[in-house]
Amino acid sequence: MAKKQTKASAPRVFLVVIDDSEELHQALYYACQRAASIDGHIALMYCIPPAEFQHWAGVGELMREEARTEAEDLLRVNSEYVHELTGKTPAVYLREGDPKVELINLINEASEITMLILGASTDGENSGPLINYMTTKGASICRVPITIVPGNLSDDDIDHIT
Repeated sequence: MAKKQTKASAPRVFLVVIDDSEELHQALYYACQRAASIDGHIALMYCIPPAEFQHWAGVGELMREEARTEAEDLLRVNSEYVHELTGKTPAVYLREGDPKVELINLINEASEITMLILGASTDGENSGPLINYMTTKGASICRVPITIVPGNLSDDDIDHIT
């Protein structure tokens, strides 16, 4: 008979926001190493930002389709990377809208998500718009812990802390 999973024994699910930033690698690698070390799982989310007003509906629809194709390709590539590192296929979420709103909505809707992992830019004066939001207003409405991984860590650095 299978043991019923309680909240304490349910696998941890680490959510990583997929984008085209350089620091994505560090966030995803960290999440995969953590998941592999505790038999956890990875979830990936990509959010297509809302299209700006287009005078021609056909042009707007074409741009939306291109954005969706790019998002699906990016999710596929990162899913393969997760599978390579963890041996497990990640859950994949593709959303459209304001990334901040969609991120909080997903976390609130998907009760299996237990932690949010974000990569921080180390190139400028701030860590990025999503981290800025999540460490201020977003933190007060986010139901899971948030881990921020500096974008200047090497894989070896991450291996030492996971």
